[in-house]
Amino acid sequence: MNVRRLIPAAALAGAVALGATALTACSGASAGTGRDGKLHVMSSFYPMQFLAEQIGKDHVKVDTLTKPGVEPHDLEITPKQTGQLGESDVVLYLKGLQPAVDKAVAQSGVKNVVDAAKLTRLEVHGSSGHDHAHEGEESPAGEEGHDHSHGEAGEDPHIWLDPVKYAEVAKGVGAALEKADPDHAADYRKNTDALLGKLTALDTEFKDGLKNTATKTFITTHSAFGYLAERYGLDQEGISGVDPESEPSPARMKELQAVAKKDNVSTVFFETLASDKTAKTLATDTGLKTDVLDPLEGITDKSQGADYLEVMRSNLKNLQKALGSK
Repeated sequence: MNVRRLIPAAALAGAVALGATALTACSGASAGTGRDGKLHVMSSFYPMQFLAEQIGKDHVKVDTLTKPGVEPHDLEITPKQTGQLGESDVVLYLKGLQPAVDKAVAQSGVKNVVDAAKLTRLEVHGSSGHDHAHEGEESPAGEEGHDHSHGEAGEDPHIWLDPVKYAEVAKGVGAALEKADPDHAADYRKNTDALLGKLTALDTEFKDGLKNTATKTFITTHSAFGYLAERYGLDQEGISGVDPESEPSPARMKELQAVAKKDNVSTVFFETLASDKTAKTLATDTGLKTDVLDPLEGITDKSQGADYLEVMRSNLKNLQKALGSK
């Protein structure tokens, strides 16, 4: 298992520089503000929306392309959304997660575009944590097995599920908003620092809460938790890989049954925005329980919390229960 430490100050400083670069690469001037005096920010989906709202607060008007309840991977952009995107002062998205958004952003003509994937280092994760997370060894990107491959070059885009990586992105987004709206730079800086404090506290809660558990293996329908697993020394076993709606092969189901028995797995996790059919099938076949592990791709009335921080803490509680926290 591979547990990394808190990001050093140099990494955060790098995120600030990347934030400025991510913005200036597409812009020769600051964005200014709209008629209502606010910076209009278009976010691609909830984790980007949360950052913009937390850092921008009263100085920004934040819209999102992915409405609550919509599975982000399946998003199709409407003509109306295309128009709204083109009128935005700043676009905040995560390249490699939503192909329709990537295409729309490239064609939008918006000068101030922030790609969160450039604000931290993306990695390649497999559906099976046992392939890469032991004794600090990483499996080669092309290793035979269950590849997590819907970012560029097979990179895993689910960076927001690791509070430390999400903090790196937050730092870069803050720097980008400062550059886009320099009149309120001091407020953006203050809000960024406050958010970084909350994310650092969340990271500490996860480290302490998952330090001593009866097992380190968890099974989930969606292989979205590679960064979280690596950060806290866990092994993720994904049923269906990157697509939560896809059907796993009989061989994969048989393999997971063996993993569950060998590693004393008690729970099969499913998510709120996708069907729990596969999770329940595996649970029934193996005599396991089911519970929610939310990849936080959107907030709905079914979410176990009102925002990113609350849902992440619910995820922590569910993991502690499933893993046998001591």
